[in-house]
Amino acid sequence: MFFSLKELIQWLGLTVFEIWIDLIAILIFTVLMAIKLEEQDTTLTWWIVFAPLFTADALNAYFCTIVLIRMYLESMYKAAFFRALWSFSFLSLIFLFQFLLCKKLSGLNAYDYSEIFTPIFILLMLMAVRTCQLH
Repeated sequence: MFFSLKELIQWLGLTVFEIWIDLIAILIFTVLMAIKLEEQDTTLTWWIVFAPLFTADALNAYFCTIVLIRMYLESMYKAAFFRALWSFSFLSLIFLFQFLLCKKLSGLNAYDYSEIFTPIFILLMLMAVRTCQLH
């Protein structure tokens, strides 16, 4: 069965706004990746293809900073700290994975894919712990 939006929000620790930003970035990334892979002599680099994902991460980090400041001003110190800790660790692990994958596809490093996917494995473990704490 599919997850409901409420379950996704709880488990991922993201808001609907952040999910929409990520979905739009993934759509643009998919189109650019298809163009890159189908046209062999295109001027698209992997950095340009991954640019929507990097932009979405920057927008989500900006949004999380605004939420942190607003929660702090409303005297929700503990909740603000834990939300900021989760959001910024989530965003940093996703960004690290995207950055390492982009460098691998560009040929700038010789990391194995197991090393590149390490941030995703860590993120999945953190999500499992978070899910168990919620239920």
